[in-house]
Amino acid sequence: MRRAKRAAMLDDGIDPYPVVLPRTHTLSEVRDAHQGLEPDTSTGELVGVAGRVMNLRNTGKLCFAELRSGDGTSLQAMLSVASVGVEELARWKARVDLGDHVFVHGEVITSRRGELSVLADEWAMAAKSVRPLPVGHKDLSEETRVRQRYVDLVMRSQARDTVRNRATAVRALRHTLHNRGFLEVETPMLQLLQGGATARPFVTHSNALDTDLFLRIAPELYLKRAVVGGIERVFEINRNFRNEGIDSTHSPEFAMLEAYEAYGSYDTMAELTQTLVMDCAREVYGSTVVTHADGSEHDLGGKWREITLFGAVSEAVGEEVTPDTPESELRRIAARHEVEISDSDTAGQIALELFEKLVEHNLIEPTFVRDYPIDVRPLTRAHRDNPRLAEAWDLYVFGVELATAYSELVDPVVQRERLEAQSRLAHRGDDQPMPVDEDFLRALEYGMPPSGGMGMGIDRLLMTLTGLGIRETILFPLLRPE
Repeated sequence: MRRAKRAAMLDDGIDPYPVVLPRTHTLSEVRDAHQGLEPDTSTGELVGVAGRVMNLRNTGKLCFAELRSGDGTSLQAMLSVASVGVEELARWKARVDLGDHVFVHGEVITSRRGELSVLADEWAMAAKSVRPLPVGHKDLSEETRVRQRYVDLVMRSQARDTVRNRATAVRALRHTLHNRGFLEVETPMLQLLQGGATARPFVTHSNALDTDLFLRIAPELYLKRAVVGGIERVFEINRNFRNEGIDSTHSPEFAMLEAYEAYGSYDTMAELTQTLVMDCAREVYGSTVVTHADGSEHDLGGKWREITLFGAVSEAVGEEVTPDTPESELRRIAARHEVEISDSDTAGQIALELFEKLVEHNLIEPTFVRDYPIDVRPLTRAHRDNPRLAEAWDLYVFGVELATAYSELVDPVVQRERLEAQSRLAHRGDDQPMPVDEDFLRALEYGMPPSGGMGMGIDRLLMTLTGLGIRETILFPLLRPE
């Protein structure tokens, strides 16, 4: 039926998708300029406006339509026989459907009920919708929301708010970092070597170079090169790609903030990260109190909690676990608590597995988990008080890891030893360790100052601010084919 209406317009020489229309005002501009008018008021002001038809009432000689713009503003259009004539009113009734974009020109008035309206003396189709919108009073399924995000944006104000909140949060991140003297850069998405994190990469091929390339899993090694070169406060907000699982907190393609500060440490990065998160909350909500999709409120202000990984594991298993606890003892503890581990796991990896299975989902309030086993943080400086630990923390909020930070390892000799040890794991069948990046090591050999580094997931930041799952915070998430 809609395609037939489109065809009828073309037969009449009318373009159902015109290039331009004489729009003079947005719907919000009309609303802002005419607040508080009494019912049945004529302003004498003529405007040309356009919007998507979200409600439609055709009653004899008078037709009403609710027009909505992309920012969610609605304005009523009124068409009558007296204002547009018999033929144009008939065309309106015959050709306009819910979901169409239409243009109306006319006087700004208020109806007898006080509804701000445009009394049209002219109308035109702006874009004919040949597919009906979903029924407005029925909720869209999550699958439809994420797979047809364009429909989700039309139908749900929360979906539009999430997009705007994300943009606001990212803008706040940049503003805070710029005010602290950080310089934003861009580093390669296509890399000759995978590096900067432990993850399975996506692999592609360059015909020009006749070599395989990796979609980056992290920008870390390039940002550190920048610090070596004298860009002592540097950050990047961009996409990372990891060829791994998809669930409520993980996406193969995700946005990440990474920042590095010369003469900083994981302590200065903790202060920076808390400031960034609270500044984002203030920009989105006006305070550090965030409102989640379920209506619950949570205050991200105040002093955030700090715990150690081994202290948290000890509390969870009911006995003391330290960096000196033997691997055999850790395996016994894991078995007692039904935590699956592999035969190749080191003591540090077992301790990390115990933490991830028994502790992290209980960390609801913002919590810095500090001082990881050195063997699970190969790019991190050894702890200044205990060389079996790494000066690293992970930040957990609402049971999900939000950010991580290190006191960066800048000794090129030790870094080479760590990367070579990681590379040997690949020969034992591990497909995730980082290879030896000779150019990165060469950069370190020129001297990198003591530094702190931090990485925070943008999608997870939105999860923290809104309480939504990761597929809701990404505008167009990667999905299985239909």
